[in-house]
Parts: sequence; structure tokens; C-alpha cells
Amino acid sequence: MSKPLIIVESPTKVRTIKKYLGKAYNVAATVGHIKDLPKKELGIDIAENFKPEYIVIQGKQKVIKSLKQAAAGTTEVYLAPDPDREGEAIAYHTADLLKRKGRKFYRVLFHELTRAGINKAIASPVDLDENKFNAQQARRILDRLVGYMISPLLWRKVKGGLSAGRVQSVAVRIICERELAIQAFNPDEYWSITAFLEGAVPPDFTAKLSKKDGKKIAIPDKESSDKILGELEREQFVVEKITKKIVKRNPAPPFTTSKLQQDAIRKLRFTAKKTMIIAQQLYEGINIADGEPEGLITYMRTDSMRISEEAALEAQEFIKKTSGEDYSLAKPRFFKNRKKVQDAHEAIRPTSVFNTPDKLKSYLSREQFLLYQLIWNRFVASQMKQALIDQNSLIIKAGAYIFTASGSRVKFPGFMAIYLSADEEIKQKSDDEKKQLPELSQGMILNQKKLEPKQHFTIPPPRFSEASLVKELEENGIGRPSTYATILSTIRNKGYVELLKSYFRPTELGFIVNDLLVKSFPDLFDVEFTARLENNLDSVETADTDFVKVLSSFYELFKKDLDAAADGMLSMRGQGFVTDIVCPECKKNKLYIKVGRNGHYLGCAGYPDCTFTVNYTRDEKGKIQLAEYIKNEVTDKVCKKCNKPMVKKNGAYGVFLACSGYPECKYTESINSGGSLRQIGVSCPEVGCSGEIVEKKTRRGKVFFGCNRYPDCKFATWDRPVNRKCSKCGESFMLEKVTKKDGKFFLCHNPECGHRESP
Repeated sequence: MSKPLIIVESPTKVRTIKKYLGKAYNVAATVGHIKDLPKKELGIDIAENFKPEYIVIQGKQKVIKSLKQAAAGTTEVYLAPDPDREGEAIAYHTADLLKRKGRKFYRVLFHELTRAGINKAIASPVDLDENKFNAQQARRILDRLVGYMISPLLWRKVKGGLSAGRVQSVAVRIICERELAIQAFNPDEYWSITAFLEGAVPPDFTAKLSKKDGKKIAIPDKESSDKILGELEREQFVVEKITKKIVKRNPAPPFTTSKLQQDAIRKLRFTAKKTMIIAQQLYEGINIADGEPEGLITYMRTDSMRISEEAALEAQEFIKKTSGEDYSLAKPRFFKNRKKVQDAHEAIRPTSVFNTPDKLKSYLSREQFLLYQLIWNRFVASQMKQALIDQNSLIIKAGAYIFTASGSRVKFPGFMAIYLSADEEIKQKSDDEKKQLPELSQGMILNQKKLEPKQHFTIPPPRFSEASLVKELEENGIGRPSTYATILSTIRNKGYVELLKSYFRPTELGFIVNDLLVKSFPDLFDVEFTARLENNLDSVETADTDFVKVLSSFYELFKKDLDAAADGMLSMRGQGFVTDIVCPECKKNKLYIKVGRNGHYLGCAGYPDCTFTVNYTRDEKGKIQLAEYIKNEVTDKVCKKCNKPMVKKNGAYGVFLACSGYPECKYTESINSGGSLRQIGVSCPEVGCSGEIVEKKTRRGKVFFGCNRYPDCKFATWDRPVNRKCSKCGESFMLEKVTKKDGKFFLCHNPECGHRESP
């Protein structure tokens, strides 16, 4: 009989597990999912209770053959993919492929890839979790229904290649609505007044005006500020109340997935995707001193703040040894979770606190070290004593006016000696900037050195960064932490949003698609509706709800909106969105926002009588700004086909010449070198062409290079051609390229050559 077989998800885990279990087990990997819904069809039988049609993923035949060979002769298979919903689905599909008479399957949950963690999991296997699998199936089916039924609608109504996603489209909506709030924002003026004061002993200090006649004061303009200043000049500043207290500050709990992403984005400048990739490496195993892999952190996809008692006690022991009794707790600190479904895993923590970052630094890449250090610091800090902050505050009376001042200092750093979250760092920096107040007594008259008025303006809500968007999604219950990195990547890759100085901003396409989806599917892409659906999926996992019931309830509403949208959704290929701009050519019809093959543009409602089109942008307030355009300017050239005058027109790639006899005559040609296109001194490489390469621009303003004999010659390239002969193959010109890795260099235009030269 063959040895028992352990099947994991990732090949990286195989070595780590073999290290600790030796030769008693065979270990193999599925390399991710092995079955999924078909790519080219819906793959769901809606009439049969949403029965999914799973097929082997293309390219996985070799993996499956290898798994069957590894399982040959064994009667015990331990299914050990990741301990989450996706892992449960992989386990189910693997069991289905390998099932045979007399073979038993056990589910093994590796929460940490250490000797103790692996041995404990193998010694206490569990049954396959049908509820968790059903929760995964329900999510997969929901996403498939939305993606495969709405995306074709967008292809018809907007343009090909677009997609909608049950969660990604809600994320785009959140970003769009924030941008609209920014555009609609009008700043309000307000003023503050600061008093510079001194008591009987140093140091001097400042106090802010806060109340008048016991009510909070608002100073709307300079006139109001000057009036108050005039009244204050006649008043004595008297200490009315002194408050001294010690504030206790508790550490944050160990990381959940979303909190890890947020801190890694803000403190390390990692993306959410990069954070999860590196965390996976730390979980699956890093080669340490003996050259063998060791898992350094617990499972990194978790909503839980729970930690094991053993881990807490180990942290206590470490803190006592390294920092002393002053920093160590009398008993471990534990944190409560909000939902029972999230308690399957521990929080993200080091598998051993004695694996300090400094001890492991030489075995880790720089990025692995930084993320491990972040995880280690936060976990250790969570088991340290509170920080104690001395806080003093003053209430100062000046006639009818009240000023306030405060100061603070760290009395005992406690956990702050090890770690502060990004938010805590901001708070601490603010506290540090508050100068210590002098020793004063109640009733003391203060010397007013000067009064400083200052003008301010309210500011709009900020755009979302990756960190703040992850926080927004989490707080609103949108998606799950394990999906955030994918959501953020998808909405950028689809062209719905862009990152502007590390902040998300919707593209015009994002605004258009969001507007269409929200109007046609008001419930589906509603934040609260999506959050309730996530809760329903959690209920499926805890067996409180049947997954078919969840799908049926969703589909009833979805199908109704989908049928209405098939005819009711506005077509951006046809009518488009109306604007308040009158066509500058025909002077009578409105311009409409439309989407064509080359992107969005404005077109006259009078088409085909008026063929005016133009590109556009938006200013900071969202107002449409027309791009420069040519008003069908007649030239002295004549059409080579019908001898009618040629006119300058706007096209997808800038200005071109077209016959004035259109649509009867459709002849066009590029503006020659004497026109607005700039030659770069390189002849067109196309055989038989006598043209010159010129610099051009797309409708969106992106520079490219093409033949000036377009459309007769369609040669084009994104890279700048250089009049430099290739020293290897003799090609007439090379391409100038610039990369972050290699800087500037020249590459032969001949793809079969590929020769590179330095500038």
C-alpha cells in the first residue's frame, strides 16, 4: 500500500511540509484551482437550482495526471489547500477527481507552516465543510451571473472589451461619487484667532479662541475677525480652569488582512496586491539557517483578531526577557471578533516571536523583511502594557470669550516603544507638536503678547488612496479582505479609474459606465445591498441560510433589472448623454457624449446632416472643455479621385485631409510634411513607400510615429524611430526606448534581429 497523500494548493508548501513530516507521507500540489466554470459560456443551469457546470481548467491536465499518479495505491488522502472558502472548493474538486471505492478523504487546515502547526493539523483532520464550499459556490455563481449577463450589455451599449463586476462596479461607484462630491464642493471661508501668552514662568504658549458667551464661536470673515480682535484688546486673559490627567492608550490588535494592507500601503508604500504576494511567501515558507523552508507567519487571509493562548504566552515570555517586567502584561491580552464566521483563523502573527526581524534579516529580501517586521512589531506590541500620556488642558477667560490650550507628553511609552499604526503615528505627531504648558495656577492673569488672526477655507473630501479605499470597502462590508487586492487591480486594468499621485480618480469611461449601471441596476450596485449580500454569504457558511435561497432571491431582482436594461439602457454608440453645449458648427443642435472605437467624444445631435465631432476633457469642477478642433477648413488641395477641394478634419489620430464630396467620395490622406505633422528625419521602412515618418497624436493626445502617406501607408510605431543604422543586421533605423531598469537605449526595428545599442 502507498503512503498517505497530502495535497496542498501551492507547490511552495510542498518542501515546507516534507521538511517536517519526512518520508511518512507523499505531498503534491494542485497549483491553485483545478476546476472552474467554463470561460466561453455561463456554465450555470438556472432552472436547476443554479447548478454549476464545473470543467477542468485548461492547462491543468498534467497536474491532474500527476495527482492521480501520486494517489495510486493509497487509501488515505489529506486535502490541505488554504483554510478558506477558495481552499475548500479546491479540496472538494480534488476529492471529486480522486474518489474511488475504499479511499478516504480528510480535510487538513494548516494555519501555520511550522513543525507544531503541521503535526497538529495532520493529527486532527476534519471533514470537508459543505457549508463553506456552498458559500464559495454562491459567491462564484453570483459573480458569474453579473459578469456574464451585464458585460455583453455594455459591449452593445458602450463598446467591446468592457466588463461589470458585482463588487468591482460598487468600488468604481464609490470612487465616482467621491469625485462628484469634490467637483460639487465650494470652499467656505472661516477665520481663527490664536493668542500668544506667557505666565509667571516659561515657556510661552498659545491658546485658540473657541467660545463666546458659552457657545461655540464661528468667525466667517475678516470683518468679524477684526471686530473680535478689537474687543479682545481690552480684555484680561485669566486662567479659569486647569485639568491634568493621565490618558491610557491601548495597542491595536494583531493584523487582519485589511488592516495589514492598509498599514503596508501607508507605511511601506506597498500596493495591496504586492502586500498579499509577499505575505503569501512568508506564510508558505522561507529558507532559513538550515537551508530548509519555514513558515514565518500564520495564514494571511483572515478577518479574525483572535490569537492562540500559546502565542500570547510566548509573546509575554519574550517581552519579559527583552524589555522587562515594566512592559509585560500580568496576563495575555485577547481581542474579540465581530462575527463568528470570521473566527476560523487566527489574526496574522509571527509563528514564533523569537524569530525576530533582526534574526531573520539576512534570509529575507528587503520587501519580505519590511513586511515581516511590520507583522512582528504589531503582534508583539499587542501584548505589551498600555502607553501613559500626561495631558494638561487650560480654559482661559477673556471677557465674554473663552480660549483653550492643551499640552501632552509621553509618561510611559509601553507598546509605543515597538509599534504605532499609520493612524496612531499621525495622532502621536500631532501630540508631539503640542508644546508642554507652563506651570500655572487658577486665577492667574496672563500676559497677552499678541493676537494672530488667520484666514482658512474648508477643503473638499479627499480622493481615495489604496489604503483609504480598502478601509472604505471594509467598513461598508463590500467584498472580503482576500478580494481587495484583486478589486483594486481590476478597476485600474479595465480603465475605469486611474491613480493620480497615489489617489484614485475616475476616468471619463468610468463615469460613463458607472452612470449607466447605477441607473439600470439601482439595487445591484448599491453599497448597502452589496453588504447585505456579503452577510448572506457568511450565513451560508455558518449554515444559517441555504445558498440556493440566497441565489434565488438575488436572481429575481437581478433578472427584472436586466430585462429592463436590455432596451432601457442608453446607448453610447447611438444617442449618448446630452450636454448643454450647442454644436459650434451647425449652431442649432446640442452636442452629445458618445463612445466610439477610439474612446469617448462629443458628437452633434444633427448627424448625419451635421457630422461635427470633437474630443473633450473636464475641468476640476467636471465641466466639459472642448479640445482644439478644425472647422472643416478648406485647403488649396484637390481630391485625387474626384477633383473636389480637400478639407482639414479632426480624426482619431489628429487632423487629416478629407474630400469635401463626402459621403459620395470617401478619399482621405494625411497632412504632408509641410503641414502640422513634424518630420523626424527617418524614411518609411515599408517596401515601395516613399513617405517620411512623422510625429502624430492619438485622439487622447498620446504621441506615436507613422508614415505621412497615411492612409495609403499604414506604418506606425509607439517608439521614436532614430536615423541610426543597426550595426548587426543593417536595418535602416533603430527605435529609441527608455525603461526603468536599463534607462535609455536603441533597439533594432527588425524584430528578428533584436540588437541593442547604447546611446
